[in-house]
Amino acid sequence: MGCCSSASSAAQSSKREWKPLEDRSCTDIPWLLLFILFCIGMGFICGFSVATGAAARLVSGYDSFGNVCGQKNAESELFPLSGMDHTHRKYVFFLDPCNLDLINRKIKSIALCVAACPTQELKTISDVQKFAEINGSALCTYNLKPSEYASPAVIGLCPRLPVPASAPIPFFHRCAPVNISCYAKFAEALITFVSDNSVLHRLISGVMTSKEIILGLCLLSLVLSMSLMVIIRYISRVLVWILTFLLILGSLGGTGLLWWLYAKQRKSPKETITSEQPQIAEANLRALLIYAISATVFTVILFLVMLVMRKRVALTIALFHVAGKVFIHLPLLVFQPFWTFFALVLFWVYWIMTLLFLGTAGTAVENERGLAEFTVSGPLQYMWWYHVVGLIWISEFILACQQMTVAGAVVTYYFTRDKRNLPFTPILASINRLIRYHLGTVAKGSFIITLVKIPRMILMYIHSQLKGKENACARCVLKSCICCLWCLEKCLNYLNQNAYTATAINSTNFCTSAKDAFVILVENALRVAAINTVGDFMLFLGKVLIVCGTGLTGVMLLNYQQDYTVWVLPLIIVCLFAFLVAHCFLSIYEMVVDVLFLCFAIDTKYNDGSPGREFYMDKVLMEFVENSRKAMKEAGKGGVADARELKPMVGGDEEAAALQEFHFLFLSLSLFTDCTCSGEAVVICITQDMLLFLFVCLPITWMAEFLSQLRPPSVKVS
Repeated sequence: MGCCSSASSAAQSSKREWKPLEDRSCTDIPWLLLFILFCIGMGFICGFSVATGAAARLVSGYDSFGNVCGQKNAESELFPLSGMDHTHRKYVFFLDPCNLDLINRKIKSIALCVAACPTQELKTISDVQKFAEINGSALCTYNLKPSEYASPAVIGLCPRLPVPASAPIPFFHRCAPVNISCYAKFAEALITFVSDNSVLHRLISGVMTSKEIILGLCLLSLVLSMSLMVIIRYISRVLVWILTFLLILGSLGGTGLLWWLYAKQRKSPKETITSEQPQIAEANLRALLIYAISATVFTVILFLVMLVMRKRVALTIALFHVAGKVFIHLPLLVFQPFWTFFALVLFWVYWIMTLLFLGTAGTAVENERGLAEFTVSGPLQYMWWYHVVGLIWISEFILACQQMTVAGAVVTYYFTRDKRNLPFTPILASINRLIRYHLGTVAKGSFIITLVKIPRMILMYIHSQLKGKENACARCVLKSCICCLWCLEKCLNYLNQNAYTATAINSTNFCTSAKDAFVILVENALRVAAINTVGDFMLFLGKVLIVCGTGLTGVMLLNYQQDYTVWVLPLIIVCLFAFLVAHCFLSIYEMVVDVLFLCFAIDTKYNDGSPGREFYMDKVLMEFVENSRKAMKEAGKGGVADARELKPMVGGDEEAAALQEFHFLFLSLSLFTDCTCSGEAVVICITQDMLLFLFVCLPITWMAEFLSQLRPPSVKVS
């Protein structure tokens, strides 16, 4: 539900002026109540698992007969060795800790509660007997006395020899072997590139020896990320054009090199090709031709895109420049990823602990080996499904809160004419508005993402379980469905982010905000494409630059370490952390640019610079608008009177004209390529291009023109 009217009707009304950030009312209250009820359900699951004793069994551990270590236990009729007093036996000891069930992720061994873990290796049964007599910690089943350990009838009731040295795991009271080679099979199942234990030992020793270097390189990636944000602020204009020039130059050079290699290979004398490998040479020549044609098509499309969007790169530059000013006025935005990551970590720790509680909740039942196993029966056994949905929804809710917080702070900055009148802490003011008014909107947006993500995860699980069993058709269908759901999720994420911005501006509910944001994005489709392609590519290159800089520094530093020979794993850890840090910081920058674009679009849609309808935008964006006006006047579009009209961002005529320009150039170039390169198949190729133009290009143009008619009329300058 929405508690305030849409801002679009306010803007179209001539009785009062549209003013952002004025109406504040709660939005999507039913969804907030639903989210609160869902969180109460999550709390009930945690409380149920704790109340049924799962917390004690998880922390203290339990043996294979249903007894919890470190306390007195009640007797059970199913297990004769239950109901024992383990007050002085506080640790869980596995008779065969290396017997792992990799499929069910369990240790297939009898578990006992012992008073102490064996700190030294016990090679013979007499050593086990001496350990029990000296330390009072019996390592065989409870019905055996230490004097009976040497009997032949105790096979399977005493630990497998030799007993590895072990130490208790902090807070969880399990005796774990000190030598990690015991878990070599498990490690090989998780790390496929480990072929033997020596490689695993060298990798881990490399990480432990270089921990100071790893920490220093992680701090370096943090400094580089923050420095890059400052650099983009001051050299955004030069940086965009440099990257564009390098991209065009690289595509031209690569295409020319491929054609040169193809021509050289084709003209080379046949004598140079050995008689034993004529098919290999022919396959290489065919591959070169395919690569050259693919590179040519990519270069042509790149040229056409650059040609159509050359006038729209200026807006991307201006938005990046203003985004740098936003970070100067709102420095706390830089720390937004830390707060979000901290909240996610807290929730994930809670979720994992509750999941572990659920794994030990319920009543003790006898499994196929005659040992105790705790399971939940009845409808409560499906609680973990509810718990998994909670993981996705609440995680998306936290991320959506970050997006709404950033959007609210940037919107406040943009629509405050005098920047000296900004709130003392716009970030905290945005968080306050989020908590008071818009938690329901965030809950609804995150729930929509959850509805798309859950089916995709189910299909991915089915695909992994059927790997190697399904036929080619089923595999193709599954992959297609997963890909489509992934694309839908990305589109909804982008629309949600813009919907949160519209909510921060107009205080409308989620559906109204999403509709308004979608209309704005469709009206300015080419500008959105230019910002997303040029801006995202520049930020991606920034991430690559940070990762390469950190990795190169790591190689130089690790090269001087002589304590170990394998430093691949430390370098991978550093590079992954560097990419994560760069992605977090530059994603905030990208988010700020997207919010500024939507604010700029709404500003130019409802204001024209005349008295009473002054722009809110920055001087840099104002210069862009003035340059656009001058260009329209010089082009003489619509006469002198219409030249004074400022169309909202990109007018319908300009949008359709740009699309028609692109389609005309694409069709002309396609026909020219067909006539020169197709040979005998020229008629077929021309027919295909004409069908593509008639059934793809023209419908897109007509759709753009139709959507442009849905906009409110442009505002005239009086």
